[in-house]
Amino acid sequence: MPNKDNYWTQKRPDGRWESKREGAERASKVTATQAEAWDASKNFAKQNDGEAILKGRDGRIRDRNTYGNDPYPPKG
Repeated sequence: MPNKDNYWTQKRPDGRWESKREGAERASKVTATQAEAWDASKNFAKQNDGEAILKGRDGRIRDRNTYGNDPYPPKG
């Protein structure tokens, strides 16, 4: 089940970068650079107390930032 508070930054087939809410069909924002899309994802995640996840050119997760209720140290 997708967490709609999470935003993914990933490269599109057309070469541009997108910030996309998890489970959404359309991108929330499309940019020319990875940095711009990553900033947008972090801002959206902050507004929704979610997580911003950055996928690199190779499709692997490079970075992730959690906003909102992220207790440290984790329980368990």
